Amino acid sequence: MMGMDRRTLRRVKEGDDAARIEALRSSDPVMARLIDQLEPIDLATRRARWSLDRFGSLARAIVGQQIATGAASAIFGRLQALIADRDPAVAIAAASDPELRAVGLSAAKAASLRDLAARTLDGRLDLEKVGDLTDDEAHDQLTAVRGIGDWTADMFLLGQLGRPDVLPAGDLGIRRAVQAAYDLDRVPDETEVRRLGEAWRPNRSLATAYLYSSLRTR
Repeated sequence: MMGMDRRTLRRVKEGDDAARIEALRSSDPVMARLIDQLEPIDLATRRARWSLDRFGSLARAIVGQQIATGAASAIFGRLQALIADRDPAVAIAAASDPELRAVGLSAAKAASLRDLAARTLDGRLDLEKVGDLTDDEAHDQLTAVRGIGDWTADMFLLGQLGRPDVLPAGDLGIRRAVQAAYDLDRVPDETEVRRLGEAWRPNRSLATAYLYSSLRTR
């Protein structure tokens, strides 16, 4: 990586936040400007906002698809009440269609939750060991679940697993942030964002955090 000496590279590999920020600053003048304009990012603090466990995070993401945040929270709360103190995957697998409909789930979301539960129970998706997989392996296991797409998998890698080099390039917010930061005439597509993001490796998660933060200043 251009601009990094051996000491900085070692600190980046060891996970030093200050070193990662300096490496990201050195990788791209546009990102350097964002870093100077915004408050410092602490990825560990951002991860702490994820209050749910791994299964719960994925279930909440499925419930929340294409509906307002308030409605999603209400439905997920009813789902949690249905599960009560049981194992979530076991409880969802055992629930009847009328029970899931009564919670407020559509047929498609109920099917997605059942698939998540089935894969968790039979080991196709081992949430206890998913952290041992590579980014690509974890992404593939997650997106194999019905109703879980690239964005949800990327958010899981970022928030639950704390992976340092994840870029949700298809996210509209990220694309708009890139447009503003690079003063582009139009919103870039996913391919363009990934091309620009090559400069940010191996700190694309940090770059993602700065891009999201930049949206709040506009």
